[in-house]
Amino acid sequence: MLNQIKLFFEQHLALPLPEDTTEEQLQLASVALFMEMMVMDDVCESKERSLILSLVQSCFSFTAEQAETLIASAEKQRQQATDYFEFTSLINKQCSLEQKIQLIESLWRIAYVDDKLDAQEEYLVRKIAGLLYVPHIDFIMAKNRVHPA
Repeated sequence: MLNQIKLFFEQHLALPLPEDTTEEQLQLASVALFMEMMVMDDVCESKERSLILSLVQSCFSFTAEQAETLIASAEKQRQQATDYFEFTSLINKQCSLEQKIQLIESLWRIAYVDDKLDAQEEYLVRKIAGLLYVPHIDFIMAKNRVHPA
């Protein structure tokens, strides 16, 4: 009897296996984190949006139109997300430490685009760096490359 119950649950309630992470999913995850940084201080400046557009174009070799489409999709995903783990887990599975450090550096660039660092912005970069297992020294070095003291 227990075997029949177990079989029922395995057949009817099993979670689908996650699909392989695609390049598009990684791009969406990265840009969703960029968008989260933009809204973190409750002030969405055009400089931040322009920088994100520029980062997407240069990081992914996209045209302005492709970048805008990706940004719109990432914003929808960001708004629906309950936490950062869904984004950082994809990045952790597929990206090297160097790529993660580049992402952290990009987040610092967005945070400092207005020449001031809000406490929530610093918190977010620190949180994401922790979720990506970026060593503290690399976290600090990325910050110093963007905004030398």
